[in-house]
Amino acid sequence: MDFTTGGRLEVRITPDDVGKRVSVRLVTEDREPGATFTDVVGVLTSWTEGTLSITRRTGEPVRIAESSLVAGKVVPAAPARRRGPAASAPELDRVAARAWPPVTSEPLGEWTLRASGGFTRRANSVLPLGDPGMGLDAALRRVTAWYAARELPAYIQVSTGAEGTQELLAAELESRGWMREVSSLMEIAALAPIGDLDADISAVTLSRHLDDAWLTRYQRSSGEPSPEARAVLSGGPSVWFATIVAEGGGAPAAIGRCVVDGRWAGFTAVEVAPERRRQGLAKAVMTALARTALDEGASAAYLQVETDNDGAHALYGGMGFTVHHSYHHWRASGQDPR
Repeated sequence: MDFTTGGRLEVRITPDDVGKRVSVRLVTEDREPGATFTDVVGVLTSWTEGTLSITRRTGEPVRIAESSLVAGKVVPAAPARRRGPAASAPELDRVAARAWPPVTSEPLGEWTLRASGGFTRRANSVLPLGDPGMGLDAALRRVTAWYAARELPAYIQVSTGAEGTQELLAAELESRGWMREVSSLMEIAALAPIGDLDADISAVTLSRHLDDAWLTRYQRSSGEPSPEARAVLSGGPSVWFATIVAEGGGAPAAIGRCVVDGRWAGFTAVEVAPERRRQGLAKAVMTALARTALDEGASAAYLQVETDNDGAHALYGGMGFTVHHSYHHWRASGQDPR
């Protein structure tokens, strides 16, 4: 990363650059010979009283003393991507929201308030793509009241790490005491290579109908699934469920779900019985669903994976998925998670 002009390190950013993506170099020990330096890249979310806050693409905020800066500059809003379909973060977030539709929703300006009886944070959080039509404090009061009326904690889903994401909103929520909980990655890939995988799909059954057998394998089902869970899982533009029946009966050996929406195929709920893992069942489910999505005209794939799910990252990375951006659920201060 070149920070120099005429061979000299320069700090070429100011507080006026808040909201822009920057790269800075700072000294981590002292300024004597042999000092240790490190680089930080992210969105400059504040610069007050001698301290900078930069939010990395992962959503992690980094606070830096102005006195430790030795170089800094504004950089392009998002790095060029070497592979995967072109897409903006707002486009992907909207597509993913349509594939996981809430039971109840209400607009707040350009924000969308979503509720589904507490079934998953995605279906019970605000999607803040745009301007809420009022000041942030007033909007947050409306949000917390709306969820309180439904006996739900208030969550806001905030994306980071790509052009059009909401690092500034994340910083504002943090300053107001909101707490960041589960973080996930939005990953994308070309769809055709997934459909072309060498997988035995002979045991995969595809259906438009969400049945009780499929739900017995779904990890978020505990006891009898709620009507809200069934509604969310069954919702979306063009929904497919995949099942591999277990030998001897019982819960399926593997399941998966795919929602086709224009050029996008969204994969969710790909799960395999613990005793049948590493036998190619997840690959078979993904391949069968991908071929069906290709038949419907889709060309690009996406999925959402929690950041700490190492097994899933390895599986999907082998299929060509790469990280597009991150998203995080922020919970209002003083409210218990559900």
